[in-house]
Amino acid sequence: MDNDYAVVLTKLVGKMKLENCTPNISTDHIYIRKPDINRPALQLAGFMEDFDHDRIQIIGNVEHSYLMRQDNRAEIMDKFLSLEIPCVVFCNGFALEQSTIDAAEKYGVPLLRTNKTTSSFMAEVIRWLNVELAPTMTIHGVLVDVYGEGVLITGESGIGKSEAALELIKRGHRLISDDVVEIRKVSDDTLVGTSPEMTRHFIELRGIGIIDVKTLFGVESVKNTGNIDLVINLEDWDREKEYDRMGLEEHYVNYLGNNVVCHNIPIRPGRNLAVICESAAVNFRQKKMGYNAAQTLYDRAMANIAGVAFKSDN
Repeated sequence: MDNDYAVVLTKLVGKMKLENCTPNISTDHIYIRKPDINRPALQLAGFMEDFDHDRIQIIGNVEHSYLMRQDNRAEIMDKFLSLEIPCVVFCNGFALEQSTIDAAEKYGVPLLRTNKTTSSFMAEVIRWLNVELAPTMTIHGVLVDVYGEGVLITGESGIGKSEAALELIKRGHRLISDDVVEIRKVSDDTLVGTSPEMTRHFIELRGIGIIDVKTLFGVESVKNTGNIDLVINLEDWDREKEYDRMGLEEHYVNYLGNNVVCHNIPIRPGRNLAVICESAAVNFRQKKMGYNAAQTLYDRAMANIAGVAFKSDN
């Protein structure tokens, strides 16, 4: 089965600091493929219709209280653990009976335990799995946090993306990734970008080589992840091409089904790319807050034309 969108259970155990109550069962070959979880109250009561056995199963207060009131709970757990589920997590630090551990080892189902409450653990694991299992793609570009907006700088190799990012870092902004950006679609509205572990916090500058941004400029100059809010595509100046000078119409680029606002910036000697990126980020934020400078200028021009026309008619 394709494991591109799967999380090995061992990673979940480590991330959530779960106790493995069945150490004889390896979690290295068990994969989680769905961010949803299931509290199996109905299944423990015998109702199996529409049961999704691929989900993480969580035993909370309700399920544990129900089991403790059943004289045949060993039989109930044996039947439940035979359903080819990936694992069972017991919240609130509940003690496990030996019969449950024996049944889990018989069917190869890891039993995990946490001291966290059921609600807090569910919220945390769902949020984490939504990111880990999100559709992913990799693109060539530089991702920088500029005034809280995630600005993805793209363009052909050698056009100046890394140099622009370095200048932005010197001006107080934060590098997320250089050269390779991993994009995850965590929701229908949100794309999150990050750097591969190997190249994290490094920038390649032609003629100089590799520099460590975190070491040179300090920890405040880097960031591990960030939303992709705006794309700035750098391209060589073309005298024959018409460039947008007003900005009344938004242009978009599509990543993983999400449209992201994109500005195509022509490159000529003497243009300060860092200032352009800063201005684009601030203008984008203004638009999100309801102010559109281009629309304001257009409205003024139309009002002025209408006023002139009115005077000429009279």
